[in-house]
Parts: sequence; C-alpha cells; structure tokens
Amino acid sequence: MLLTWIAEVADETSTLEPEDRPVEWETNTWWCGAADEDRKSLSTAAVVAAFERTAAAIRKHVRELGFSDAATFCVWHDEQAGQLRCSTGSVPHDALPLTSAYVACDDLAPVVEAYMADGRPEVTSLRVRTSRVGGSDRPKTRKRGAVRP
Repeated sequence: MLLTWIAEVADETSTLEPEDRPVEWETNTWWCGAADEDRKSLSTAAVVAAFERTAAAIRKHVRELGFSDAATFCVWHDEQAGQLRCSTGSVPHDALPLTSAYVACDDLAPVVEAYMADGRPEVTSLRVRTSRVGGSDRPKTRKRGAVRP
C-alpha cells in the first residue's frame, strides 16, 4: 500500500505557481499513514528507493514543463499525525513553507526509519529530505531555519 501510494504521487500533475504558493502547497502536498503491519513488512531501503523514483519522475516532469526556476520535492515524517508527507514547490530547499524549524538532509533513510519505527515520539528538529527538481544544478547546502508559510 505505501509503495503504491509513493508511486502514485509521481503520476500526479504538479502545479508550479511561484506567485501563488498556497495553491502550490495545497495541490502538491500528499500524505499517507500505514498500519503497523504494513510498516513492519517493508524495508527502509524499499521505501527510500520508491521516493527516489518519484523524485526522478517529478524532476523529469518539471523539465518537460520548461520550468527553469528553483523547484524542490521534499519528504518528511509528521510525527504528530503519524504520516509520511511529501510535496513539490517552486522554492529552493532552504526556503520550504514549513512552520517548524527543519534540517534539510541528503539522506532519506533517517526520515523513513523514524516513520517505520514503533511510533514513540522524539523531540528533534523536523528532518526533511529534499530533491532539487528544477533550476540550476549547483551543489546543495545545508541550512537550518524556520520558514513562514
């Protein structure tokens, strides 16, 4: 179920509207919760690979649109909701419209591992895996900060 959901995100039409970020966020944000049995039946590597395929498909779609500005696909674990969430937006990875402080990271495994774990809350900065899907191919930098919606 979870892997199917991740694959379906890649098939959805993304809206890249730099002038209307709330519409972007509403249209391009997806979430999924899975039963404990489903979480236990999957490996972290399988879930990470599924998200990597989805990011590649979204990257291709963004390029086909001719969108050359910054665009980012991100994945995070919403601990309070017990969900994996992902979104695509016309923002660089260090300007995501999240209301909590977050740490952009290059490794999706810790994000997925936190979701796949037994659900005990952990009070840390929000970890968000980002993939550049538009704009320049400059190397990623890591920044920490709160972003206003």
